[in-house]
Amino acid sequence: MTQNLDRLIARAEQLMARIESVLPQPLAAPDWQEAIAWRYRKRSSGHGRLEPVRHVAAMQLADLKEIDGQKEKIQRNTEQFVRGVPANNVLLTGARGTGKSSLIKACLNAYAPEGLRLIEVDKADLTDLPDIVEVVAGRSEKFIVFCDDLSFEDGEPGYKALKSILDGSVAAATPNVLIYATSNRRHLLPEYMRENLTYTHTDDGEVHPGEGVEEKISLSERFGLWVSFYPFSQDEYLAIAAQWLSSLGVNVVDIAAARPEALVWALERGSRSGRVAYQFARDYAGRRGA
Repeated sequence: MTQNLDRLIARAEQLMARIESVLPQPLAAPDWQEAIAWRYRKRSSGHGRLEPVRHVAAMQLADLKEIDGQKEKIQRNTEQFVRGVPANNVLLTGARGTGKSSLIKACLNAYAPEGLRLIEVDKADLTDLPDIVEVVAGRSEKFIVFCDDLSFEDGEPGYKALKSILDGSVAAATPNVLIYATSNRRHLLPEYMRENLTYTHTDDGEVHPGEGVEEKISLSERFGLWVSFYPFSQDEYLAIAAQWLSSLGVNVVDIAAARPEALVWALERGSRSGRVAYQFARDYAGRRGA
């Protein structure tokens, strides 16, 4: 009788352990001394964790050329945040490859000694934002929650979660957390011609957008600071390529000689972006053993 009872208890404990393994677990705080940046990752079990990024891209603010106006706005906002004075959530939008993500990484490197930290969250995991904020709420560091290349399709759950955490939740905003997001879409959601049909006109000429359009605008409006990036001109592209060539050890004479090749490279890629300029510089410098 006693042996049967012991076996029954053992089986019950095993069953409870299995059930607990699949139940949602509170997000555990990592060792904050391990890194200055983390990625939020969700396992197949549904449990999320913060994984340290041990090798952060060595991007510096001085490396980023031809975006001085955008750099000044982001740097000023980040500096306010680190100092503990009011600062805004930021939406960086515009042409691809113009330095949106690089600017955020450069700010992290610049202000990490003053306590700035970064947590990268994928769009699919934005529903877990409240858990992430809860883990860092009591820390002395300042955390940027970074969402790269953000855009939503209609009905995605992360849209509502982000909207709530930005401005609209009953919980008070956490003073040591800001959202920095990059996107190629100004309003983060696809826009269709048919939505123009929902606009109404009054007798005095005033235009009222429909509810669907208002809903799409409402998320981007929750970001206090909008920073727009634009395609580079040929001269701007060449200046960026020259800067990257110089940083990779190419001498001044070879940089001048590389201009025609840089233009052909951009023509073949169909873009004069900063990313294309950086890729050309790496190829050119690598071929010359710089």
